[in-house]
Amino acid sequence: MKIPTVRGAPRPPEIPKTEEHRFPCDNCGGDMRFDPGGDRMICDHCGNIEGLGRASPAAIREIDIRAGLDRGGAETEETRVLSCPNCGAQVEFDPAIHAAECPFCATPVVTDTGTNRHIKPAALVPFGLDEATAHAAMNDWLGSLWFAPNGLQKYARKGRKMSGVYVPYWTFDAQTDSAYAGHRGDTYYVRQTVMRDGKPVSVQVPKIRWTPKRGRVRRFFDDMTILASTSLPKRHTDALEPWDLSALAPYAPQFLAGFRAEAYRVELEDGLTEARARMDAVIARDVRMDIGGDQQRITSIDTRLSNVTFKHVLLPVWVAAYKYRGQSFRFVVNGQSGRVQGERPYSKWKIALAVIAALIVAAIALFIYAAAEGGGISTGGLSLPSGGGAGWLSE
Repeated sequence: MKIPTVRGAPRPPEIPKTEEHRFPCDNCGGDMRFDPGGDRMICDHCGNIEGLGRASPAAIREIDIRAGLDRGGAETEETRVLSCPNCGAQVEFDPAIHAAECPFCATPVVTDTGTNRHIKPAALVPFGLDEATAHAAMNDWLGSLWFAPNGLQKYARKGRKMSGVYVPYWTFDAQTDSAYAGHRGDTYYVRQTVMRDGKPVSVQVPKIRWTPKRGRVRRFFDDMTILASTSLPKRHTDALEPWDLSALAPYAPQFLAGFRAEAYRVELEDGLTEARARMDAVIARDVRMDIGGDQQRITSIDTRLSNVTFKHVLLPVWVAAYKYRGQSFRFVVNGQSGRVQGERPYSKWKIALAVIAALIVAAIALFIYAAAEGGGISTGGLSLPSGGGAGWLSE
């Protein structure tokens, strides 16, 4: 589907500079942060707790795709971001920070003073796990790894700080109506005579009867999520799924207090292209089911999309990035479910020892098999090949 761009629309008004996501404590003046797992803000200096009221989920607004592609109908904001020179991540930082470490690759960087204008998030899934719980999940995962260096888990347990990052995603809704043409294949059998070992044998041979088929399939896609970040390997973020998007809350800066938010690097149009490819794969599966039979051939699918809308949402991820023996490794933990995925080093010595052990076991098994084949194992008791030395006793 080609989504036309509306031209000539007025440019959005200038957005003021980024507001700091800082919320002073009414008790001591320190910075309060969002407390994962609860609708509240907490002050780490004096322990003061303040309730955080959420807006109704009904306030989350779907945006027409044409308005988003044109940017004239989508609300935008301007944020100050850090651009990592190593992995290219663009992470929001407040103006009080002048130097930091990239949460995605552990590269020391100095923040720039640039700003980034982008479509404002419509909603987010608040962090449900605190750092200690995410760290425990990561350590359990590290402990389950085979052939990991002995010092890896010990290194990770040295109190290495994890960063809570809201990772950007696009979600897409669309109503699809697809007309298709193809063929249905039904299996039937015919009896034929074939020669086997010089003798005629009657066998059942499968054949396919193809019948032309046309029809329509319809499907509504609701909140198809597309990763809008390029900072983490997609195979890792895909492995964090599924996300419970029923927990989406209308975007509010209080949820970001104490955390970071990554700016999206996959533009809306590119996200729509990926979503369309995923929709097409699902539609093709629906068409095969509608054709039925034992096999299917699809000649054509003509899909029309309507009511295409999107949202820019933020999903919670705990990130641990560290260097081990000169190499960078990253772990990610789903801040909602605790699912862990990541990169890991391998111990060459452990792999070598495992190979040697396997060869020894194979050699012993081969020796026992050879002895048994040579008649050295008796059925009346245990015996081994005779000859030389003191010999072997057997009953």
